[in-house]
Amino acid sequence: MKRLSICFGFAAVIAVASAQGAELPDAIKQAGALHLTVNSTYAPMEYRDPATNELTGLDIDLANELAKRLGVAITWSETPFAELIPALQTKRADFIISGIQDRSARRETADFIDYLTTGPQFFVLAESPAKTAADLCGQKVGTTRSTAFPQEIEKWSKQNCEAAGKPAIQYVPGENSIDVRNQLKQGRIDAAVQGSETLPYAQQLEAGKYRIVGEPLSRGFQGVMFRKDDAALREVVTATLSAMIADGGYKAILDKYGLGANAVEQPLMNAAPQ
Repeated sequence: MKRLSICFGFAAVIAVASAQGAELPDAIKQAGALHLTVNSTYAPMEYRDPATNELTGLDIDLANELAKRLGVAITWSETPFAELIPALQTKRADFIISGIQDRSARRETADFIDYLTTGPQFFVLAESPAKTAADLCGQKVGTTRSTAFPQEIEKWSKQNCEAAGKPAIQYVPGENSIDVRNQLKQGRIDAAVQGSETLPYAQQLEAGKYRIVGEPLSRGFQGVMFRKDDAALREVVTATLSAMIADGGYKAILDKYGLGANAVEQPLMNAAPQ
């Protein structure tokens, strides 16, 4: 145990030294602030606290801790999910940390530093007759239109419904996770798909309302998204995140939101499958 503690301590020192050696781009240092935008409808990653209306969530806490360690403030703004990538490309945001999944198609113009495991997950209302994921064949399943989840549903349906001679799942689009859950509660869809990291919060917020069905459709990563020509910022954020993992700051934030099981051992660059 003592040897493990010494090794962990050494790793923390190395990570901190790396973070201190990396440099923020001059424009950010001169401004003294990062400009970040989020889609605040994806609890517990980023959302408005119902009691205070304050912007909060795992991504918010993670970004605030990164900024604190880098010695800068954050100027936050909010935008629809579909506008997150355009905000990065037009430099209205320095980077994106807003429940965005690392996907090969997105890496044509950007790089990801992956910091959280994720996966699309079926869920239903508690009283639904569906017992297994196969029971959703031929049913209406909703998810956010601007994510990769519609394609994930189609792929799963072909492999598990149509290949078995069952009717395909009927995909129903939604604007965001709140809209999708409302469609479910209104009976407009039979089931829904969200990232596995969001469901514990939804189940806690509306106790006894939802039930998870089956395993995640696939496994992937959420990442901090950077412009490809912004390597300096990517490197300093990666080094700082490494230091947070080594000294326990990262774990504390994930544990706060009950997502310790979704942790990564180290930041991963462009790690999602092609």
